[in-house]
Amino acid sequence: MKSPINTRVSVLALAVACASGSVFAAEPAASVEDAIMGGSAKLDLRYRFEYVDMDGPTKEATASTLKTRLSFKTLDYQGLSAVLEFDANSEVIEDNYNSTQNGQTRYAVVADPTYTEINQAYLDYKAPADTLIRYGRQRINLDNQRFVGGAAWRQNEQTFDAITVVNQSLPDTAITLSYITNVNDIFGKNVNGEDHQIIHLNNKSLSFGAISAYAYLLDKISDTYGARFAGSAPASDDLKINYAAEYALQKADNAASNEADYYLLEGGVTAAGVTATLGYEVLTSDNKLYSFQTPLATKHKFNGWADAFLATPGDGLEDVYVSLASKALGPALTLAYHEFQANEGSNDYGNEVDFAVGQDFAKHYNALVKFAHYDAKDAKKDTDKIWLQLSAKF
Repeated sequence: MKSPINTRVSVLALAVACASGSVFAAEPAASVEDAIMGGSAKLDLRYRFEYVDMDGPTKEATASTLKTRLSFKTLDYQGLSAVLEFDANSEVIEDNYNSTQNGQTRYAVVADPTYTEINQAYLDYKAPADTLIRYGRQRINLDNQRFVGGAAWRQNEQTFDAITVVNQSLPDTAITLSYITNVNDIFGKNVNGEDHQIIHLNNKSLSFGAISAYAYLLDKISDTYGARFAGSAPASDDLKINYAAEYALQKADNAASNEADYYLLEGGVTAAGVTATLGYEVLTSDNKLYSFQTPLATKHKFNGWADAFLATPGDGLEDVYVSLASKALGPALTLAYHEFQANEGSNDYGNEVDFAVGQDFAKHYNALVKFAHYDAKDAKKDTDKIWLQLSAKF
């Protein structure tokens, strides 16, 4: 579990390093002292106002929070380097929300509890044969993060206590092996099980796409085996075709040994700076006794920003979606629409409209406005969410 820390000296050292403006250097250090003193620090700030209006007995929620991150990376010394990263989330003005930790259950949930913690702390070793060995608390983002990711949208990022080996000795191929002893989730808690094993292979030798094959063996949760293909190809000088397909089989670690499947088909085009995408995603159900789950995923990216389906319903989920994304006008614009249905039975899970506009400015800053409207039908609640966000990186 992520533990609170009281290390004022370390935080002060990082702040001083940030102020000094040191940068990452390509040359390895001549000594351990040089590796530390020549290291690089970064400061990230992210203020967010989130509004949630959900049908039911809970009140409308308003959360105003500030995430602060201080990161320090040493130079390389004889193949070794280190990263230390502190995160904190604090309330600013508004605290009328249920963080799941603050006891304010009369309000709707905004899953951003206050905390101070070590977000990352790991050692890297550049081993022979194009191999990187990483030990410690780390982020792990694989493919599009549908199954393993950092959930970085929330103010408390998901990280992993693990040893990870990445080998790139084969042409255009990365083989990733992770042994995870603890999953530090967005609530500062652990995902059940302390013996998770990740096996992931990615090959980019094809000019028109990348292929991934994987096995996610999560102790006391499930074993998931699958493959993904994603890429793009030019159709003309000003038109590009995008596509993705994925399949996975999941076996539950329960007495019944339930099984469920995952399917994804996605296609789209990019023209005149606009990307249009049509997709169909299915998380199946095993006779309504078990449904395909993604416990280590970056869930907010999928099945709508209202987060109505962070856990797959018992009768499964089918999501037909279309989206438009563009930076042609300057700001990054995204518009998406989802239609949700049960995979088994006749439950209509409604539809959702999502919209976001974001803009970088003055070199270090980004502003974001984001909106989600979920119109529920069967066994769910109508939900509106609005985010106003300002971030800075130094």
